[in-house]
Amino acid sequence: MALIVQNIVRLLALILFQGLILNSIGLWNGQVQPMLYVLGILMLPIEAPVWLVLVACFFTGASIDLFLDTLGMHISACLVMGILRARILALFAPRDGYEIGIKPRIDNLGLQWFVSYAGILILAHHLWLFFLEVFRFSSFFHTFARALGSALFTLLLCILVQYLFFFKRRL
Repeated sequence: MALIVQNIVRLLALILFQGLILNSIGLWNGQVQPMLYVLGILMLPIEAPVWLVLVACFFTGASIDLFLDTLGMHISACLVMGILRARILALFAPRDGYEIGIKPRIDNLGLQWFVSYAGILILAHHLWLFFLEVFRFSSFFHTFARALGSALFTLLLCILVQYLFFFKRRL
């Protein structure tokens, strides 16, 4: 029960931080948009059933859509991320499988694993979102560059947040 509450509180905190602070930040003339709320989806337990991940993705995307008035774009991008998540976790699974109760974080599985796992999912989310936003391929390279820049910045933010909040202090 505590794990469920912990994940709900984390998702709500990231959604509020995204909606109230990060949505007003656009770097390089609005070309790079940080979307830290995806960290809440990335950090859902590895054992979570796909249907539960998709429900969490739906409500996360719906909350961001309410903040931004974007009519389902974030819902669809989060659902794409949720659908791909199980396949990416299986792709990067250790030979013996994941330990029971392990969390998909840098301190548990390492920086290289997290960058691979999160990088693919964040890039898929951002590509889907930005191409859905412009809804044309005439500006393919510009949209791809925006998605790539935003994905890299979001990945760096996710890593920074993990180092700040989830690492145990070693003296």
